[in-house]
Amino acid sequence: MPEVAGVEFAAVQAGIKYKNRDDMLVAVFPEGTSVAGVFTNSKMPGAPVDWCRANIENGVARALVVNAGNSNVFTGKAGMATVRATAAKAAQEVGCRQKDVFIASTGVIGQFLPPEPIENGIGKAMKVLHRDNWEAAAGAIMTTDTFPKYTTRQVMIGGVPVRINGIAKGSGMVAPDLATMLVFIFTDAAIPAPILQTLLMLGTRDSFNAITVDSDTSTSDSVLLFATGEAMREAERETGQAWPPITRAGDPRLREFRTALHDLMQELAHQVVRDGEGATKFISVTVNGAASHQAARRIALSIANSPLVKTAIAGEDANWGRVVMAVGKAGEAADRDKLAVRMGGIDIAKNGVAVPGYDEAPVAKHMKGREIDIEVDVGVGTASATVWTCDLTHEYIAINADYRS
Repeated sequence: MPEVAGVEFAAVQAGIKYKNRDDMLVAVFPEGTSVAGVFTNSKMPGAPVDWCRANIENGVARALVVNAGNSNVFTGKAGMATVRATAAKAAQEVGCRQKDVFIASTGVIGQFLPPEPIENGIGKAMKVLHRDNWEAAAGAIMTTDTFPKYTTRQVMIGGVPVRINGIAKGSGMVAPDLATMLVFIFTDAAIPAPILQTLLMLGTRDSFNAITVDSDTSTSDSVLLFATGEAMREAERETGQAWPPITRAGDPRLREFRTALHDLMQELAHQVVRDGEGATKFISVTVNGAASHQAARRIALSIANSPLVKTAIAGEDANWGRVVMAVGKAGEAADRDKLAVRMGGIDIAKNGVAVPGYDEAPVAKHMKGREIDIEVDVGVGTASATVWTCDLTHEYIAINADYRS
């Protein structure tokens, strides 16, 4: 992972829950950094989500503070007091306004998060800020994750090379409306906050809002995108000419950036699903022939969230009847007598019945792989959607039974 101009960060041990591992990330940005964000739709959001929502409209960021092990959710006034103390400490260290500090927490719900470990962690981090070792940054925000999640892209905007780096955490309590994830994306491009917000929201639909591990939407979901503008400032210093600012999301100079950002977000989303708690299979579910994109997505999610479908796949059982069941319960228009089902690219059913001479052997072979593809055509329209999920294994139960210990 290369540097992103203007981004300095540190991963430190704050001792919030975990022992002998980094559990806190602090990032610092230069003046002029813009920010965009999308957050959980849960009606039980954590104090950090409330704080970020209240300040995201300002569009300015100077610092990011993230802790793992305690989500600071359902903690009442004490939870917001800890958030305010966090913002105050970071603002003092960085020399910025408190509202320019963005905060995220992940971990156990309902346990008080004292401010002292966070404040001490900020102090430690400010002494060891650097511009590399993104793997450590991604590792510091993990909870039940089994590996750190990160990726990078480089593109051109108006002849200027810019970098996009992203890190994420997420493994369980993952469902659309942002999944139970924290995602932080950093670029050295100069993009105003309103345009950055548009790009982020467009990219979220088919990435973080198109995945599910267990159908449970988290209280702490946050995706934040920071743009330092340092790449354009460097270009101005080298050429002695002002860089023409971007004023709209449809600016042709952003075409390559938009594609790369969407690709980066989708890769991070897929990494989350691949690391689903106890997962052994990565499953793509595509629904075609639906009345609308929304209908196609609801049907796809009905399949992806079905415990019967997910456990059958875990057991490598090509039980396509469970897919048909999940289509039927979705509540969206579907023509039973035109329904088609494919697994692994193999036709299983067409026109509402199993294909003549259907041989389950090649489908069973596909089910033994790590990558499972399910396609359904519901026969009522032309719209389609794809979502991604994983199987449901006994290990998922074991992980969550032990989560608080």
